[in-house]
Amino acid sequence: MGAAGELQRQIPELVKGIVGSVRQTQKINHIEKHDLPNREATLEILRDLQSLILPGYVRQRLYHSTIEFFVGDLVESLAVRLNDEIARALVHEDCTRCNQTAATRNLRAEAEQITAEFFRRIPAIRALLEKDVQAAYDGDPAAKSFAEIILCYPGFEAITAHRIAHELLVLGVPLLPRIMSEYIHHRTGIDIHPGAKIGESFFIDHGTGVVIGETTVIGNNVKIYQGVTLGALSFPKDANGQIIRDRKRHPTIEDNVTIYANATILGADTVIGHDSVIGGNVWITESVPPYTKVMIEPPQQRFLQKGEGKRP
Repeated sequence: MGAAGELQRQIPELVKGIVGSVRQTQKINHIEKHDLPNREATLEILRDLQSLILPGYVRQRLYHSTIEFFVGDLVESLAVRLNDEIARALVHEDCTRCNQTAATRNLRAEAEQITAEFFRRIPAIRALLEKDVQAAYDGDPAAKSFAEIILCYPGFEAITAHRIAHELLVLGVPLLPRIMSEYIHHRTGIDIHPGAKIGESFFIDHGTGVVIGETTVIGNNVKIYQGVTLGALSFPKDANGQIIRDRKRHPTIEDNVTIYANATILGADTVIGHDSVIGGNVWITESVPPYTKVMIEPPQQRFLQKGEGKRP
């Protein structure tokens, strides 16, 4: 019997082992239950929302004479698809909360209301993004045009997705915002939880390694560089040893703050006062007053000529 024939002979045994593991490890199965949101469909919705919010930049050349047709066609398609995924997400949350295999109520009408309200908020999302792209242009002398920022800057891509995901989360949509934000995290290396509240004219320069936690609050005209972490100090637990959720865990950054590369700012009670500058590589767990510069002492450097520093 050849190698292929030997492998075929072993397949029933392999299948039996995998099926046995499915029955033994229930926490990572989703069998004979409600439909979950479709990840690929959700990401396609995100891409189409980017086309809608940034018309002409993402997918096709547009004209003022055809913009109404373009928007109408895309909104009609998106509304159906987004409504379906929101309904699945609401059913999943309802079933999880009630520990049932079917939702306790019909959530289709709720999903339709959320979908309509989300599209009503798109003009406000566009207004915020226009200020974000202006902040990037004003804050980076390397930027030659708005088109360069929109098409090339990972920070702007991450902010665009965050503006979308955050509004969905605010409207009570579970799961979909995290699918979107983690996809962008994978693409850009920038990790912004959709729960973070971010004000106007936000600019992430370079961006790789930036982490912004769920309960972070960021004011207007804030600029941060690569490697910045806005995180939690620790996770308090209840009497049963379970993490206490749904409380503020991350810092607040007030208006007109600049945070340089690899700074780490932690804690729910930590407030970086307005008009402050946080230097690179600092570690902050206490509040900083407004108009403050925080920096570490520069390390001493030693230059050795050839042959110096060697053992005799």
